[in-house]
Amino acid sequence: MEQQSKAITRPEAVAALTAPGQYYELVEIEVHGHPCRVFKNAPETLREFFYTHRSSNEFYIYDDERYTFEDIYQLSCQVAHMLERDYGIARGDRVAISMRNYPEWVIAFQAITSIGAIAVCMNALWKTEEMEYGLEHAGVRVLIADQERIDRVTPIYHKLALKVLAVRPDKPLPRDIPLLHDAITAHQNVAMPRMIVHADDDATILYTSGSTGHPKGAVSSHRNIINALYSWELDGAVAGYVMRGGKPAPANPPQPAHPPATLLGVPLFHVAGSHAVMLNSYRAQRKTVAMYKWDSEIAAELIERERISSFNAPAAMTGDLVEIAKKTNRDLSSLASVGGGGAPRAPEQVRSIAKSFKNAQPGTGWGMTETNAIGTGIGGQDYLNKPLSSGRPSAILDFAIVDDEGNHLPANERGELLIRGTSIIRGYWNRPDANAETFVDRWLRTGDVAYLDEDGFLFIVDRIKDLVIRGGENVGCGEVEAALLTHGDIQEASVYGIPDKRLGEEIGATVYCRQAVDEESLRGHLLDHLAHFKIPKYIRFHDEPLPRIASGKIAKRQLREEHRAALGIT
Repeated sequence: MEQQSKAITRPEAVAALTAPGQYYELVEIEVHGHPCRVFKNAPETLREFFYTHRSSNEFYIYDDERYTFEDIYQLSCQVAHMLERDYGIARGDRVAISMRNYPEWVIAFQAITSIGAIAVCMNALWKTEEMEYGLEHAGVRVLIADQERIDRVTPIYHKLALKVLAVRPDKPLPRDIPLLHDAITAHQNVAMPRMIVHADDDATILYTSGSTGHPKGAVSSHRNIINALYSWELDGAVAGYVMRGGKPAPANPPQPAHPPATLLGVPLFHVAGSHAVMLNSYRAQRKTVAMYKWDSEIAAELIERERISSFNAPAAMTGDLVEIAKKTNRDLSSLASVGGGGAPRAPEQVRSIAKSFKNAQPGTGWGMTETNAIGTGIGGQDYLNKPLSSGRPSAILDFAIVDDEGNHLPANERGELLIRGTSIIRGYWNRPDANAETFVDRWLRTGDVAYLDEDGFLFIVDRIKDLVIRGGENVGCGEVEAALLTHGDIQEASVYGIPDKRLGEEIGATVYCRQAVDEESLRGHLLDHLAHFKIPKYIRFHDEPLPRIASGKIAKRQLREEHRAALGIT
């Protein structure tokens, strides 16, 4: 009789797989002046990462366009040469990308980071005013953009002394904005330009909304990003090790019916799209099928046609897919995992994923732009058992729950969640004020109220930061309030979250006006200042000055509860 395998715990699996001599060996080195655990065998830079994963395997699919990893690499060499030779881009220079999920986004990102420049991954939903701030604040020299973004930047690019390259335009361009395709024709059959790039060099700037004022540019190094990718890979290896009871993986494992394929339904300007989906596909040599924008019916069609095996998206999108699965006749049986993040799922949606897809297991995770998307992860039976949990921490990160005085709290006690480790950004671009507010001895203050249970699972229960998380998008209440106050008739404004079944939260606002203001004209005014996802869905007009607490601040909690009650939302 065969002896039953010994049960292996996750900590035991992590220790075994990261031990000296193992592929995922962790060693301690100094990162940004502090000791951190890093993967010994990981590439040092994205330049090396992209070079070593060249292959003839299909990589990026967009509509009827199909590119291999080698196709993307060769095109990125041309773009890199063009940026260096024709635009003088050198190590440390900022080059921005602002477009839909076109193949050119991936090509540009690979080119920029491979020559040591910094890819500024701009939110493609930003309007002119927001784009102007980000471009000027980051000191961007070149912008690579599609038609919609070019339309928004046309009024300001001369003032910013900005060079612009166009992708897929659909109307005549200004004479000084060339097509990217035309700009690289003089750079055929070239190797990646020679450039010395270091692991701790800045690689990306991604803007993330804060609780007040303008968005902050989170700066990540090559090491930050690559170790985040390896952390996800380790989590998968740990799950397999636990399942096998500590036995090594078979030398010739059974091959899946179809090559690995993932659906990119989220924007590449988010770490969920750029890191968890796109960059994660290199190591797995996974086909990535990109969508122009989210549409659940098109998603179901693509899953069936391309035999998609994995899908990661915020709860609103996975919820849409669950509903489509219930009523469509399409074959979605290729799906093996439906992951989440950005906002918590309702427990019923967790159970629905397992019921609605023939072979798919639910999963989720918690991370931030500032952590390069990693943090915690949970899936399968653990997730079904603890649907309110965000999972267990990454092996390269330290987690702490602290009280108001900074004292570390034991299991099951609520406090602010702090994180430190290898994937944490070095800081915010030219924002010493934000760095001082966010970092405490390299501990990152997340602004989330959370607790860790006795098994090490994280539960996020509230927020300290003044943010609304709408469908995975962070919206700073202060930014929306500032935009409201640009209207000449609004004297006071308070912005907050209103619960929403699909998106998690919608944006609500209470305003006090000097004279009557039409609600729709107010929204029209805001569209000149804010991306559409930041425009309040619910606006309540107060007929007297807004109430305040003892400190003199507007009583936001009271206004939020009054608004929820008026809407009949509990």
